[in-house]
Amino acid sequence: MFKLTSLNLNGIRSASSKGLEAWVHQSRPDCICVQEVKAQAPDVQGRFEKLADMNGYFHFAEKKGYSGVGVYTRSEPSEVITGFGHPEFDAEGRYVELRFDTASEKRSIISCYFPSGSSGEERQQAKYRFLDRIFPHLVSLKSQREFILCGDVNIAHQEIDLKNWKSNQKNSGFLPDERAWMTRLLSEAGLVDVYRQLHPTATDEAYTWWSNRGQAYAKNVGWRLDYHLATPAWAAKARSASIFKADKFSDHAPISIEYAE
Repeated sequence: MFKLTSLNLNGIRSASSKGLEAWVHQSRPDCICVQEVKAQAPDVQGRFEKLADMNGYFHFAEKKGYSGVGVYTRSEPSEVITGFGHPEFDAEGRYVELRFDTASEKRSIISCYFPSGSSGEERQQAKYRFLDRIFPHLVSLKSQREFILCGDVNIAHQEIDLKNWKSNQKNSGFLPDERAWMTRLLSEAGLVDVYRQLHPTATDEAYTWWSNRGQAYAKNVGWRLDYHLATPAWAAKARSASIFKADKFSDHAPISIEYAE
């Protein structure tokens, strides 16, 4: 089995101080995609280049202490691609793709951090621009290779993906246009929401993010914002999914899915 984990760190230094490495040693994923590294290359070098014996590959934001994504893996990639060709978002460190190509197969694992629009209209518009640009990129990529995109998508797709869906219909992360985009990605583009494939009706146990306000974590008032989005052939190999909540490394929980090799 191939175990793939995704986790928004909300800062690699912060998550590390809360026991992340010990958990990764225990959990033993073959690969872990991380988002919101909130660090630059000098911060990572010599300290976070490896995680539980896995080598890390990163796309850092130009702005200090902001965004940033990475992939830690036990296997050496044949190619590492940082950014997806759009300067506005590539400057924010939102996309790293590791390719594992052989003579018979082309496969990629992507760690991606979608913008949040919760801070105001300006960032919401940036989020829409990002969605407009990442969609054709993923469609094109799907025509060329198998891939799994792991990441904090910052969209709860369906009503069962958040606790208080009725009161959040006008809030970023559950806006009609965002949800419609996700529907298009799964229908028109043909990608698979792997967790939902395995657990089509899960509600409370599916959440991966909780606000720091109002005892949201203690009361499990959460959102499902973290996804494995895969090409159909790779999604068909998914066997089990788990969301780890016993320890808290971040305001997000790690989601792990095991795939048949």
